[in-house]
Amino acid sequence: MKRWQKIVLGVVVLLALAAVYIFWPQGVWPFVVNLDELEAVNENYDVVIRRDSFGVPHIFGQTDADAAYGLGYAHAEDDFLTIQQALVAARGKLGVAYGIDAAPNDYMVQLLRIWDVVDAQYDSIPPDIQAIMQGYADGLNYYAALHEDELLLPELFPISGQDVAAGFIHRVPLFFGLDGALGDLFAETRQNTVSEKEVIHLPPAVKYGSNVIAVGPERSANGETFLAVNSHQPWEGIVAWYEAHMVSGEGWNMVGGLLPGSPTITHGHNEHLGWAFTVNSPDLIDVYVLEMNPDNPDQYLFDGEWRDLEVGEAPITVTLFGRFRWTVKREVLWSVYGPTVRQDHGVYAIRYAGMGEIGHVEQFVRMNKATNLAEWQAAMREGPLPMFNTGYADAEGNIFYVYNGRIPIRAEGYNWQQYLPGNTSETLWTEYLPFDELPQVSNPPSGFVQNANSSPYRTTLGDGNPDETNFSPTLGINDTMSNRSLRALELYGGDESITEAEFMAYKYDMTFSAEADVSRMVQMILAEPPPSDLDERAAYDLLASWDGQTNPENSGATVTLLTFFYLLEADGTDISVSNITGGAFTAVSVQNSFSQAVDHLIEHFGSVEVPWQEVNRLVRGDADLGLGGAPDVLHAVYGEMGEDGRFHGVAGDSYILLVTWQPDGTVSSQSIHQYGSATLDENSPHYADQAPIFVQRELTPVWFTEEAILANLEQAYRPGEENGR
Repeated sequence: MKRWQKIVLGVVVLLALAAVYIFWPQGVWPFVVNLDELEAVNENYDVVIRRDSFGVPHIFGQTDADAAYGLGYAHAEDDFLTIQQALVAARGKLGVAYGIDAAPNDYMVQLLRIWDVVDAQYDSIPPDIQAIMQGYADGLNYYAALHEDELLLPELFPISGQDVAAGFIHRVPLFFGLDGALGDLFAETRQNTVSEKEVIHLPPAVKYGSNVIAVGPERSANGETFLAVNSHQPWEGIVAWYEAHMVSGEGWNMVGGLLPGSPTITHGHNEHLGWAFTVNSPDLIDVYVLEMNPDNPDQYLFDGEWRDLEVGEAPITVTLFGRFRWTVKREVLWSVYGPTVRQDHGVYAIRYAGMGEIGHVEQFVRMNKATNLAEWQAAMREGPLPMFNTGYADAEGNIFYVYNGRIPIRAEGYNWQQYLPGNTSETLWTEYLPFDELPQVSNPPSGFVQNANSSPYRTTLGDGNPDETNFSPTLGINDTMSNRSLRALELYGGDESITEAEFMAYKYDMTFSAEADVSRMVQMILAEPPPSDLDERAAYDLLASWDGQTNPENSGATVTLLTFFYLLEADGTDISVSNITGGAFTAVSVQNSFSQAVDHLIEHFGSVEVPWQEVNRLVRGDADLGLGGAPDVLHAVYGEMGEDGRFHGVAGDSYILLVTWQPDGTVSSQSIHQYGSATLDENSPHYADQAPIFVQRELTPVWFTEEAILANLEQAYRPGEENGR
C-alpha cells in the first residue's frame, strides 16, 4: 500500500471512529460494569421479592441490607429510568444525559458542594446504615448489569452508597424551594430589596399540597386509632410515590411510600406506629448581599474586615449532539454564609437549613424501625430532616403532630423575607430551634389532629393547639389555612364518634368550605345581576344552585373550576400546584374569568352543562377516566389544561394509605396508587390497573402479614431469576 493510501485510510478510520463515538446510540454504549463481579455481589444478599396481585413488592431479607438490596432491584424493575434520573442529577451529570438545558442543575451541585459534603462526612454514617445504602445501590447495579439497553448514562455505574447520600442532599432542599431562590439570583436584575432593621417580618404562604389526619381512641367509635397518609405529589417523575413493603430478620417491617433513589420507606406504618408528611413552609432560606472591596473583587466586608472569597471553577459537561460533549467552566464562590454567586447587579450568598448535613437515610431507617412514640421522636429529634408537617399515630392510641423543621434562630429586627445585609455576623445564624420547642400537639383533648399545609396553630379544635405568641416572626412559620384544613376541622371536629368508614369518607370529601376563595369567587359572581347572554345565564344558574361539591356528576363544579382556572391564569398562578386560599381578586377579573369559562365550555363541549368528570380526567395509556375532586379539596386532584379543553390530572391524591389500629393493638390498612406499581412499563398489567379503583375513590387491602401476602401472591423470586419481571 502506498504512503498516500495509508494516510487516506488512516483519516477514514479516524473519521469512522469519530462518527461511531458521536452517533452511537447512548443507551447501548459499551457497558462499564463487570457483569461477573455483579453476579458475585448478588450472591452476597439473601432476599426474596414477593409481588402481590397488584404487583406491589414485599421485600423479605435476612438483614436490613438484604431488604434494601431487594428494594433497589424491585424498584428498578418498575421505574429504572426515573431512579437513574435522580442519581444522575445528584452526580451533576444531567447536562451529559439531556444536554445544555439541564446544565443549571449540574452547576448547582457544584455550587452547593454536595460531593464535598459526601466525601467529608460519609464515614460518619453508622456502619449499619452504610450497609443499607450500599445494599440498595448494589440492587440497582445488578439490575443495570442485566438490562444494559435501559441505561440512561452508562458511566453512572457502578453506583455506591455515596450516590444514595448525595441524592438526599440534592433532593431535600428542592422541597423548600432552594432551586427557585438560586434561580432568582441569575435574573437580569436584583429580585428583592435588602432588609434594614425594625422591619416587620411576613411569613410565606404554602404552595404545595398534602393531608395528614390522625384520630385517637377518644374520638373513634370503637376505640380505634386512625391515620391517613395522604401526601399530594406529582403523578410522574423523581418525586412521585412508589409503594413497597420491607421486611427483614433484623426487625424491619414497614409498608408505605418512597421516592426514587430512597433505600427506605419515607412514610407509612409498621406494626407499632405510622406517620405522614405534608409540606410546610418555615423560612429556611436566606439570601445575603455582600459588600465588595472596590480594590479587590474577591474580598467582601464582614464585621469591619475584608475577607477573601473562596474562588473556584466548576467544570460543566454537556452533550451537544450524539456522543459529542463539551465542557465549560463556571465560577463558583464560597463565603462565610455559604454558596456565593457574582452577578452584574451584585454578589450574593445563600444560606439554607440543613446545609452540610448527611444523615437523612439514618433518620428514616430509625423512624422505620421505631416501636413506640419515644423512639420515633428520638429519630426525629436527632435527624437532619429540614421541614415537613408530620402527623403520627400508634398502636397504643397516641396521636401527635409537629411542625417539623431545621428552623434557624435569627436576629430580631430584620425582614428575613427580603435579602439581608451580608456584612455583619448579626445576620449569620448558626443554630436551629430545638425539636422540642417546635409547634406541636400531643394527644389533645379533642382526640384528633390534622394538617393540610396549614397553620400549626389550628391543628385541632379546643385546647392543645400551639400558642402563636410563643413563636418569633423571624421563624417564618406560615399561619395560612387551606380549604382542605378548614374542611378537616369541620368534618373530623364535627363527629365525636368516627367509624372507620366515616374516617375514609371524610378523607374523600370533595367540598369547598364557605371560607374558601372558590366560594368567595362564586358569591362575587352571584352578587352581580344575571347576565343577558343565554349561555352565561345558564352558567350563572348553575353557580346559583351549586352546593360547593366537586363530585364527578356536578356541572356547577365545572363552571366554578374553569372560572377559577382562568382567574388564576390571569394572575400568573398555576392551578395545578397552588392551594386556593388567601387570594386577592377583583369583581372585574372574576367576571372576565367567568366569561372565559363559558366560552371554553361552548367551544369544547357545546354546552355549559357539562359534568365535572367530563372535564377532569385521569389519562394513562389506554385509560381515560373521569375524576371527581379538585384543587385544594380533601380529595385533591390537580390538572393541566390540555389542547382538548380538559384537565389532565398531574398531581394531588396519589399514593394514599389509611391505617387502623384496633384497641388490642392489631393493625390493618388499605391503600391505592393513582396508576399502579409498574410506573414505566406500559406492557405490564400493573401499569394502570389501580386507576379505575382510584377514580372511584376506593382502596385495596394492604397485605401486611406473610400469610396474607402468600394468599394473594402473583410471583416470588430472587433478583435476577428468570421468572422475575
